[in-house]
Order: sequence, then structure tokens, then C-alpha cells
Amino acid sequence: MDSLKIALVTGANRGIGFEIARQLAEKNVHVLLTGRNHAATVEAAAKLQSAGLSVEAFALDVTKTESIAAVATEIESRYGRLDILVNNAGIRIEEYGKKPSEQSLQQWRETFNTNLFGVVEVTLALLPLIHKSAAGRIVNVSSLLASLGTHSDPDSYIHSPMFKSLPAYSASKSAINSWTVHLAYELHGTPIKVNAVHPGYTKTGMNEGAGEIDVSSGARTSVSMALLDNDGESGTYVHMGKIIPW
Repeated sequence: MDSLKIALVTGANRGIGFEIARQLAEKNVHVLLTGRNHAATVEAAAKLQSAGLSVEAFALDVTKTESIAAVATEIESRYGRLDILVNNAGIRIEEYGKKPSEQSLQQWRETFNTNLFGVVEVTLALLPLIHKSAAGRIVNVSSLLASLGTHSDPDSYIHSPMFKSLPAYSASKSAINSWTVHLAYELHGTPIKVNAVHPGYTKTGMNEGAGEIDVSSGARTSVSMALLDNDGESGTYVHMGKIIPW
């Protein structure tokens, strides 16, 4: 196991997270699949294990401090380091079609609790282990909805009533982008690289089946940034190798 990179992917029991785990494992990475629903995560891991991939399941609720601490302790005990962290877990609970001012404050709080505070807390808990890696990588799964410039572009597909009904989700992803550049600044001069990615408008359950690309394509940017070589960039916001306006 010492010869394999160790990666942890949050929200990996389905959708883009599951495909990120699959693609990393196919590239000879040992992947820790994590999710709130432990039974579903074990089932997801079993599917990949049956294909001969090196993965295992961990229960992780990114909104629970004790759950995060338990996973960090287990990884330190078993592996002593973490090479790759993919912060993929996220929720979209706002209702399409409502005006921004009609979305409840409770939805804002729940969204930020998972999409921002969960990412920050998981990263802080695992950062000491990432520092022990020879080439640590942190990938924060963002969204095109994080881009204020794109939101203001009338020619963009997100400049529409459908996507303007997701103010909390959009703002939480904008906050993730801000966290990314701040952490990248702190870690400048270390082997650790931190980047935010837009997966693409992917056909998943979160989008209720809508989307422009399949899940395999939606995972590709996260995987490429997780395996970024030593002269790669840090503190960027990318999709398929192209920089996105903040």
C-alpha cells in the first residue's frame, strides 16, 4: 500500500463522486469512498471491488465533527498520510422556479452547512495528513454557478430563471472558490496544490436528470486535478483544462 497514492472522496456513493472514485482507482490509486449513508457507501465500494479496483468504504457525514474526527483518526492509524482529498459532497435543496427571495433561510443554512462548512472542516481535519504526503492534492468540486462573471453574462445558460432560483447553492460554491484561493495562498511553497473545479453540467440525481454531459465526463476534471503533476497550478478554477472566470 505504501507504493499507492491514498485518496479520499466525499459523497462517493453515487453520481460524480462515485465516478471520481472509479477513475482514480483505475489509475492505480487506493480510494476511500465516503458517504453519510454507510450501507450505500459499502454497496458502492463493493461494485468497484468486484471490478478489481482498490477501494474501501468509510462512513463520513461532513456536517458532523465527530464523524470527521473518526475518519481522520482511522486514516492516520492505518496509512499515516493522505495524498489526495476530493471535496465532492454537496447538496442542492432549493426548489427550481422560485424567486431568490422566496427561498427560505433554513435552506441557506443547510446548504452552507454541507457545501461550505463541511468542506472546510474536513479539509482542516485532514490537512495534517496531507502535509505528510510527498505531493498532496486538494480538489474542491465547485460549479459554474459559483462564477459571478458567468452569472452576469446574459449569453450564458445559467443566466436564466431556472438557475437564478438557486441563490444559496450558487453562493456556497462561490464561497468554496474563495476558500480555495485562500488555502492555496497559505500552502504556496509546499508540495500541496489546491484547486477548484467545475465538473460541467452533468446528468445526475442532483439535477433531476437534466444536464449536458454524462457522469464519466463530469468526473474527468476532478481526476485530472487530483493527479496534477508537480509543476501544475494551484489556486485555480478550471473545467476540462480551461480557466473559468471567478
